[in-house]
Parts: sequence; structure tokens; C-alpha cells
Amino acid sequence: MKLTIMKAVFSICVVMILGILPTSPYAADPKEIDAGVDVSLARFNKEVKGAKAFLDAAKGVLIIPKVIQGGFIVGGEYGEGALRIGGKTVNYYNVVSASFGYQIGAQMKDIILVFMDDAALKKFRESQNWQAGVDGTVALITVGAEGSIDTTKIKDPVVGFVFGQKGLMAGAMLEGSKFTKLNK
Repeated sequence: MKLTIMKAVFSICVVMILGILPTSPYAADPKEIDAGVDVSLARFNKEVKGAKAFLDAAKGVLIIPKVIQGGFIVGGEYGEGALRIGGKTVNYYNVVSASFGYQIGAQMKDIILVFMDDAALKKFRESQNWQAGVDGTVALITVGAEGSIDTTKIKDPVVGFVFGQKGLMAGAMLEGSKFTKLNK
């Protein structure tokens, strides 16, 4: 009886997760993605003091707006975004991850990965399925007092920011998130 209940709960969780994900990994067109990226970058620059100078120093920036994350025991997330170099979109990517454990709920967030090093950017661009924590370490940055970041202390080759609808998210993780280049 207990095993049957667990199977039913697991099945319901899988259906819920699949229900929040797009039916096609190529759901958004490039114009939609770029519009979302522009909004996400504008919000990042507005909410975080020093963001513009930090982004200007970057070799490349991956912005994935409106990442949908949800779960009930089994969780997952999905989103599509753009890699920009010199302020121009050079490729489109998606992010996918799955998790298992005590979790319930759903949220929408934006992910910004800032490549501060040419070698890290090259490795990311040459990879078909780049996984955070495996193919490259991502230093997640939290915002200090008054919503500012101290860019002088950031020496990591890849720096990540995770935004909710109301600023940077506490306890956010990117470990295990897989980033894949899209054919757009």
C-alpha cells in the first residue's frame, strides 16, 4: 500500500514538472528571448549598484530571464536566454536542471552568468552541454548593503547572479544546472 502511494505521488510530481516546462525546447523565438534579456539586464543594472561597470568588464554575459522552477518532491527548472559579447547576442542557450528531495512550490527567476575570463568563456562556448559545478565553477554573488557589489573582490572566472521578481534570491544554487546551445 505504501509503495503504491509513493508511486502515485511520484507520478503526480513528474506530471506537474512536465506541465510547467515548455512543450518544445525551441519554444521562444530569438526576438522574444532578446526582449526578455533586455528587461532582465535593465532590472539588474537598476537594482544593483556597480552592475554596469561589472558587466562592461565582462568577456561575455549569459542572461536567462524567466526561468521557471517548480517542484513537489521532484523538482525541475527550464529557461531560454542569450549569450552576449560586447553587448550583442552571439548564441542562444537553455538551462535545465532536475532535483529530488524535500521541496514544494514554484517560482520564476532570472539567471545571469558573467564570464570574466577568456578561457572560461571559450570553454563554455565550445561545450555542447556545459554543467555548472562540473564543467566550470560558478561563484554566486550576493549583494551587500545598499544593494551594491564589490567588484574589486571578484576574481572568479565565472560569476553568477540569480534574481527573483524582488531582487537577488537567498539560498539560490546553480550546481548541476545544464546549459545547452540552441539552434536559433
